[in-house]
Amino acid sequence: MRPQLQYPCRDLSRSWLVLRSTLVTRTLLMLLAVWLLGQTPPVQAQVQASTNAERLEWWNREIVTFRATVADAAPRARAERARQHLLTVPELEMDGNIHFERFTYQGQAGIQFLIGDRPLFPIVEADMNVDQRFKGLDAMANDVVSRLELARSAWQESRSANVLMTGAAKTLVSLTVGVLLISAIGRARRYFSGLLERRRSMRVQQSSKMDWIELLDRLASRLLIIVQWGFSLLIAYGVYELVFSSFPLTVPIAQKSRQWLQEQLLWVGNGILKGLPDLVTAAIIIVVSRALSDLLGYFFDAVRSGRFYIPFLHPETITATRRIVLVMLWLVTVAICYPYLPGSDTEAFRGLSVLAGLMLTVGASGIVNQGISGLVLIYSRALRQGDFVTAGGTEGVVIEVGTLAVKILNYRNEEITVPNAVLLSSPIHNYTRMAATQGTLISSKVTIGYDAPWRVVHELLTSAAIASGRFRSDPAPKVFQRSLSDFYVEYELVLAIDDPMNRIDALSDLHRHIQDAFNRAGLQIMSPHFAFQPQEPVVIPESQWKRETDSTLKSGVRSTR
Repeated sequence: MRPQLQYPCRDLSRSWLVLRSTLVTRTLLMLLAVWLLGQTPPVQAQVQASTNAERLEWWNREIVTFRATVADAAPRARAERARQHLLTVPELEMDGNIHFERFTYQGQAGIQFLIGDRPLFPIVEADMNVDQRFKGLDAMANDVVSRLELARSAWQESRSANVLMTGAAKTLVSLTVGVLLISAIGRARRYFSGLLERRRSMRVQQSSKMDWIELLDRLASRLLIIVQWGFSLLIAYGVYELVFSSFPLTVPIAQKSRQWLQEQLLWVGNGILKGLPDLVTAAIIIVVSRALSDLLGYFFDAVRSGRFYIPFLHPETITATRRIVLVMLWLVTVAICYPYLPGSDTEAFRGLSVLAGLMLTVGASGIVNQGISGLVLIYSRALRQGDFVTAGGTEGVVIEVGTLAVKILNYRNEEITVPNAVLLSSPIHNYTRMAATQGTLISSKVTIGYDAPWRVVHELLTSAAIASGRFRSDPAPKVFQRSLSDFYVEYELVLAIDDPMNRIDALSDLHRHIQDAFNRAGLQIMSPHFAFQPQEPVVIPESQWKRETDSTLKSGVRSTR
């Protein structure tokens, strides 16, 4: 037999494979053990992180912030206990050295702060925030020691009579100077406002028209008030900071106020810088809309004056059409500018917009009704300014056709406001519309007995109209027999006048001439009715007109006495 050869390399590779498998197995077992240990519930620790941090202050100065619960003591309880320790330090021990000592509690490193040999309060690693963890516990301890020394220095200064007297003197001087400066600013504002007011009064006396100088004077007066308040608030803040900086106890309050003011100014400045492009865009949109508004105003003025002719635009509807178009233009402008307004994307701005829309929806139904009724009145051209009308039970001259109501001036010189919805639901008698071509027709009715020939009655009524001299000859006066009643015939005289404004005076004058004409003819007017007909006609002969007038006046004077 041939002897078997031995290969040392093969044995080495087999050994390496066995060793590698053993190492992998042990590594996996160790990782499994670590994972199982991590899954077991931990023992209840005596030091736990808390979500309720509490800040410790001494003499209005921040010392440290407690964040951990130590030995069942929450951060609030720890801060209160530390505050009591600081307040109960005897005066003789306040000059002691402020230092700290390290300790370990429940596996966590801690720092105990002392003044001399008196312990103040401890902190642990769980009290550190992210930045403090990066720097280390010793750096946090040194910072707390520095804060304690500053607070002790403030306590020591507050017990110095010189410091208190100096602070009181600074306070008195600051208040006195502040009051004097604010008073001087107020007097200066009143002086310049008086100059502007006298200048504006002189311009008003010289010219009844408002000009741009007057508007600028008014604007300058308002700006002076704003400047006065701005400087007064600035001086008041300066006095406040000087007073609070004069005493050791209130120095941190002044510093916090200064820091808060700086933050607010930076916030406002950043907001202005960020919103400046949007404000410029909104301003450009408003300027373009203003130019379009002026262009539309020029166009409507040209249509009203007759330089342009638009078939569907009438002189009576120009004002309303112009108002509607301009309102629509500015509504579109507001809608376009809305996204560019600062704060338009905030919830408060959106809430105000929703509230305004809800108020308009709920409370403006009556206003919308009146506005739509006004548009119907305007575009139907039922009436216009200067027309003599009878509408809504009111007779007079239209002095204004508004968006919500129409104002009518009656013959008693009373201005009556009639809502548009009331006018729309009642008939409108316009006496002016046809006055330029055919005149305004008016009528008067009389009732005459059957014993009077109707031709004579017609002649008497026509002659009374002619004798008045206030009526048009074209169209000529006409008499109509309106009804044949039981006791009389009803006649109506219809005639035209040129000016409808004189309608009431013309009717009164016509009635006087009718009475004179029938009295001369000896014909009785049957109104009012009689219980029985007298033997003689109820007329006044012409020979007694003057005597009856004198006797009536004398009896009236006698009864007055």
